Amino acid sequence: MLTYTKDVGGFKRGTGLLVIEVRNSNPNGDPDRDSDPRQRPDRRGEISPVSYKRKLRDLVEWKGEVWEALSNDLGLDPAHFGILESRGRDRAAIAKQLTGDGQAFKDAYWDGRVFGNTFLESMKDDEAKKHGFKEQEIKEFKANAIRTGCVHFGLGLSIAPIDIERHTNTNKAGVQDDKDRGMAPMGYRFVPHGLYLMPFFVNPSAAARTGCTGTDIALLLELVRYAYPHTRSHARPAVDLARAWYVEHSDKLGSCSDFAILDALSPTKLADPDQPSKSSAEYRFPDALPETLASKTDRQGNAALTLIDLL
Repeated sequence: MLTYTKDVGGFKRGTGLLVIEVRNSNPNGDPDRDSDPRQRPDRRGEISPVSYKRKLRDLVEWKGEVWEALSNDLGLDPAHFGILESRGRDRAAIAKQLTGDGQAFKDAYWDGRVFGNTFLESMKDDEAKKHGFKEQEIKEFKANAIRTGCVHFGLGLSIAPIDIERHTNTNKAGVQDDKDRGMAPMGYRFVPHGLYLMPFFVNPSAAARTGCTGTDIALLLELVRYAYPHTRSHARPAVDLARAWYVEHSDKLGSCSDFAILDALSPTKLADPDQPSKSSAEYRFPDALPETLASKTDRQGNAALTLIDLL
């Protein structure tokens, strides 16, 4: 069971692994390649951490069914769970919240506390002065605006290479004045099947600077299972988690190598590792930590690692 409190830093170090299954979908389009699914030169697929965090942010920002259920369970005040990375934000108003000790900012934005914030680092002094900021206030908000977060998602990478298919979209109703029908050649681009691994890391050492609490982390971990099914799109109709693991360390300093945990929980392809897969049946999925990790103890003789299934 997850250990957390409402106190700043009231949570332990954690290592997570998302196993993301893609079926006939584009999990993350590449704007540099006409929105093709992202792919490395070795043909393995990628999912950017930014794209996954956007889905978590959206579920909090929308304040819809997922938010209502989780906020009731966790006793959350929506006034403290705004989203910094949102359209139409007022940079000057946010800069004002960062003056003084920056507590107004910390109280307002969930993603600022969890993922950190650097977007005001680029605001020039001349721009700030136009908004009426004094020299001391400019120093304060710049000092408070550069914060690394407590949670970091890594790049999602497919275990095996992926194929990319490109189909033409058609539209019965035209979108041009002189056309009675529409067509988008090669507009529908998707991966027939892929299994991606995305690691994430929870670091309580940064909490004192961002104001992140155990409740913030609890919300994050509860949101994980809903990120894909509650943000589906035309390009991404069938992307979901096949597994979602979270290993809580017994103390804030960590109990073993993050890599050892990730390697132990990562699925492996049973045959033809250099060929794209057609289904998840082609993989072996670990369902527990190996004895070498499960038997580790901390300095007090208690279990050093607790494996939590987030699904």
